[in-house]
Amino acid sequence: MAALCGRVPLSPTQAFNLTKSGGDKHYFHKQCPNRSTLMTATTTFDLRKSRKMSPPYRVMLHNDNYNKREYVVQVLMKVIPGMTVDIAVNVMQEAHHNGLAVVIVCAQVDAEDHCMQLRGNGLLSSVEPASDGC
Repeated sequence: MAALCGRVPLSPTQAFNLTKSGGDKHYFHKQCPNRSTLMTATTTFDLRKSRKMSPPYRVMLHNDNYNKREYVVQVLMKVIPGMTVDIAVNVMQEAHHNGLAVVIVCAQVDAEDHCMQLRGNGLLSSVEPASDGC
């Protein structure tokens, strides 16, 4: 799909050479001499708003008999943004003693990404809807 700068169609290379200006959903072409000309053939999607509005999902950590506790803590801190040593130790301990622990509650797309990263590092993980929002 070609974007438009005023009435001039843009090549795919030019269409990606955009700057955000003003509101959340309006983009203007950098090379257009009249920057007030809105590109009408392009629509944007604000992923941050979508994630805030999507229902929450839990990333669950399952206990296993293979990984050392220290390794689990290291992986949690590497994969989960903002995860501190104290929180990672608490999550690991809960999974170790109860068989299951909540790692993080977030948007579905983020939860699935975190789950895949945990699995990619050898941990047992799953995703489930957070029905009560917590």
